[in-house]
Amino acid sequence: MNRKPSILVIFLSVFIDLIGFGIVLPLLPGFAEDNFKPDFSAKGLIIGGIIASFSAMQFFFAPAWGKLSDRIGRRPVMLISNLGAAGSYALFAVACTFSGTTGLWMILVSRIFAGICGANLSVASAYIADISPPEKRSARMGLIGMAFGLGFIFGPAIGAFSVELFGKQGPGWVAASFCTANFILGWFILGESRQPGSAKVVPRPKFTQWGHTLAQPKLGLLICVFFFATFCFTCFESTFPLLAKHQFGFGEKNLNHRIGYLFTYAGFIAAMVQGVIGRLVKKLGEPNLIFISLIVFAAGLASLPFAKTMPEILIVLALLAIGSGLNRPPVFGMISLNSSPDEQGANLGVAQSFGALARMLGPIFAGTLFFVQPALPYLICGGIALLTSFFAWSYLCRKAN
Repeated sequence: MNRKPSILVIFLSVFIDLIGFGIVLPLLPGFAEDNFKPDFSAKGLIIGGIIASFSAMQFFFAPAWGKLSDRIGRRPVMLISNLGAAGSYALFAVACTFSGTTGLWMILVSRIFAGICGANLSVASAYIADISPPEKRSARMGLIGMAFGLGFIFGPAIGAFSVELFGKQGPGWVAASFCTANFILGWFILGESRQPGSAKVVPRPKFTQWGHTLAQPKLGLLICVFFFATFCFTCFESTFPLLAKHQFGFGEKNLNHRIGYLFTYAGFIAAMVQGVIGRLVKKLGEPNLIFISLIVFAAGLASLPFAKTMPEILIVLALLAIGSGLNRPPVFGMISLNSSPDEQGANLGVAQSFGALARMLGPIFAGTLFFVQPALPYLICGGIALLTSFFAWSYLCRKAN
């Protein structure tokens, strides 16, 4: 079959995969809390640990998947990732039929398996870098952000309805079905982007690759910015369902629906922001856009626990979504632009690995602090985002100008 590289196909592949991710993620804190009955602060650590397990595995495996895609091509690695995701969500569905400690352990195993197989975002970024000219790379990286946002538009809503229609195991089976469809789509129409004549990849052990990437000043700086931005966003992502339940006063009735709709709203705004990334990059440049995005994100994050009415919640969520939506494309665009063609997958894999480290530490940090004082993780992470914006200004914007 004659398959040609296609941005549309890689967009659909990431979008379908993120629908599955978006179906399950908003429900994880509630499911874990239901299975962990003792009411003491350690449950925040347990919930955060389950959410973080996915990212812990990505931390170790993302660079290897990126380097493998440099060697054997992007297409086979994407297919492995899609098939593994389908299996992990099926296991999650089975786990939700159990209660207590057994259910918790099975949920944990499903997230670990998903993290090991999860290579979509870094390899998809390398795919786009392969087929995009330098002047369009940051704008096209926004397509992954759009796919991410759209996944969170449809995913949480589908997850909430799946609970209503099929019970707690419903979201897992629906997510597994989406990922299976994604695998079939990729098998038949996803073309390879890495050309056979590409430069030979230098074999490096995992930690040597990390050192090689981080030793390049611009790449090391950008990966640090991505780490802190991701850490702060994950603190919001992992505790927002708990904030809605305990701080906003949402009742048990239709709680999952309301949380799902708010995630959908934030995802819609983040996705729409991606449509103007290209114009903003042309007008402001990547460094300035990174700085502005972090300022807006910090404002939304620090304000969220103090929002009382629904209009206030929607305004603050909009700020948070705009800031986070503007951040990833220019960061990954600059990482790609500062990487040689034969190291796109490896360097983007290292970046994704440090993003995974942030997603591993963030839920544990935020989940533990939340049960001390719900506003604490939001205020601290707002401060971290603000400091990162000044860091970006000093070392990216000033040197660029």
